[in-house]
Amino acid sequence: MTPNLTEERVTAPVRPVPKVVLEVVKFGIVGGSGVFVNFAVFNALLHGLRWPAMLATVLASCVAMGANYLGFRYYTYRDRDAPGARRIALFFVFSGIGVLMESGLFYVGYHGLGLHGPLEANLVKALSIVLASAFRFLVYRTWVFQDDDLQKDARKYS
Repeated sequence: MTPNLTEERVTAPVRPVPKVVLEVVKFGIVGGSGVFVNFAVFNALLHGLRWPAMLATVLASCVAMGANYLGFRYYTYRDRDAPGARRIALFFVFSGIGVLMESGLFYVGYHGLGLHGPLEANLVKALSIVLASAFRFLVYRTWVFQDDDLQKDARKYS
């Protein structure tokens, strides 16, 4: 049996990726780079310079927060209006709450559960970042980097 090479193939139409999926992927890319910055600073301070654990985790989170702002503004949410003072303030307020959440969770694991070793401290740090990042994703997309199309639709129906 010989194949028929003149036969046309029928392919399914390509569906566009839902906007929220693309947003989650971009958020993950920026967040991943922020996690890298967070861990690099944390480990340099805690294990390299022997700073206290809580100071190392808070400072590392703050450095990552600044790096993440740039990534979110110019990559993940670049299609949205440039943030005014209100949006920038909201970003840092919500990021600060995220740092408090992350630091509190880290404190519980590091001091409360006694997870002091390098591997254990990094695992506690990772878990605290994951939990705080879920909060950050929700508040950044809802209040800080709002989708202007959704705002216009909401105004139509109010």
